[in-house]
Amino acid sequence: MAQSTPTTQALAHGRFIRGSASKVRRVLDQIRGRSYREALILLEFMPYRSTGPITKVLRSAVANAEHNLGLDPATLVISQATADMGPSLKRFRPRAQGRAYAIKKQTCHISIAVAATTA
Repeated sequence: MAQSTPTTQALAHGRFIRGSASKVRRVLDQIRGRSYREALILLEFMPYRSTGPITKVLRSAVANAEHNLGLDPATLVISQATADMGPSLKRFRPRAQGRAYAIKKQTCHISIAVAATTA
């Protein structure tokens, strides 16, 4: 059983972000494992609404690494990126014959960890 050496990671969380976790995950899957600069370029040109909050959380994680751990942003790689479901806002829409149609406005929690490359 191979043991991995513990690396210094900087974390950032975005909580209660409006949007479903599955739509955020499809963007996070694209940037996981990439360098910070490469991820920023990808996020800039992706056509999804969730790239805005993801970019904000990514910049926060890099700022944490730079300020708290003294790491160079040019050497950082996205080591972990997850999106978990948050609470749903429950709303109702009036329908025919006095009925109500439930609408769930989903939220999610975004977590991104960055670590320095060991090259």
